[in-house]
Amino acid sequence: MKILVTGGLGFIGSHTVVELLEDGYEVVVIDDLSNSSLEIIDCIQKITGKDFSFYQEDVCDLNALEKIFSEHKIDAVMHFAGYKAVGESVREPIMYYENNLVSTLHLCKKMLEHDCFNFIFSSSATVYGDPEKLPITEDCKVGGTTNPYGTTKYMIERILNDIHIANPKFTVMVLRYFNPIGAHESGLIGEKPNGIPNNLMPYIVRVASGELEILSIFGNDYDTPDGTGVRDYIHVVDLAKGHLCALKKAFDSEGIFYYNLGTGTGYSVLDLVKNFEKVNGVKVPYKIVERRPGDIASCYADPSKAYRELGWKAHFGLDEMMRDSYHYILKQHEDV
Repeated sequence: MKILVTGGLGFIGSHTVVELLEDGYEVVVIDDLSNSSLEIIDCIQKITGKDFSFYQEDVCDLNALEKIFSEHKIDAVMHFAGYKAVGESVREPIMYYENNLVSTLHLCKKMLEHDCFNFIFSSSATVYGDPEKLPITEDCKVGGTTNPYGTTKYMIERILNDIHIANPKFTVMVLRYFNPIGAHESGLIGEKPNGIPNNLMPYIVRVASGELEILSIFGNDYDTPDGTGVRDYIHVVDLAKGHLCALKKAFDSEGIFYYNLGTGTGYSVLDLVKNFEKVNGVKVPYKIVERRPGDIASCYADPSKAYRELGWKAHFGLDEMMRDSYHYILKQHEDV
């Protein structure tokens, strides 16, 4: 089986490529390196001892996609490529709508032209907006999104549903992530955004390592136990394994399926900072600043449907997430 992984050198994509290779799949990666780097190829090869095909191209480019589908018989696509920062999406909505929607439309167009009918989509808990209940189940209302990033994910879910209705063989696994953090235990791959981090965990580790001076916590007046935002954090390796479970179901099913991938436990920003300090024996200085546009108070999953139907559940706890995140950044410093 040959799997095309878009954004396969990024944070979640690279960990999923590792799991795919170790499970015996052939892998083709397309990545434009806008938020990744070529060195990840060597890292994946060191971890797995296996090679894969790589194209440095933009998924929005129809000609690049045609080349890939013509050169490879693709059995399924895992679509990670896309812009993903909530705050940036509020500032740059056109960029987010154009990139995230066009890349998906072009990908699906080429899949159908080449009789590829299995699509694993990297969606997000942001599609639930400010959730109507906690924990969040897959049948909760979607569409009341609070930022353009979340709206692109919601719109793509609608697009994929319409494509499936028009083409019933086109099977879609919509995976609604909560908050992926952590890194591979080898320390070779992890979250390494280009420029200043937009997400919490890369910011924490860079403050702890001295790269950045202080952590900004966006708001401490939310309706939560300590006033800071509560999220469901999931180890990226657990998340990657969830994609393989979804892939196996896609090969055995026809339809469109929705799954929450989270742990089912919510932690506040301050919980995360304190746990990181305890596990790694370091201090993380922080300051409270104004709320960030588009953020909500609390968001955590009911992941029981994924366990029932995919046989998947998260195994790593918060301590492992904190340890692996810091191990990764320390290893980057060692290798400089």
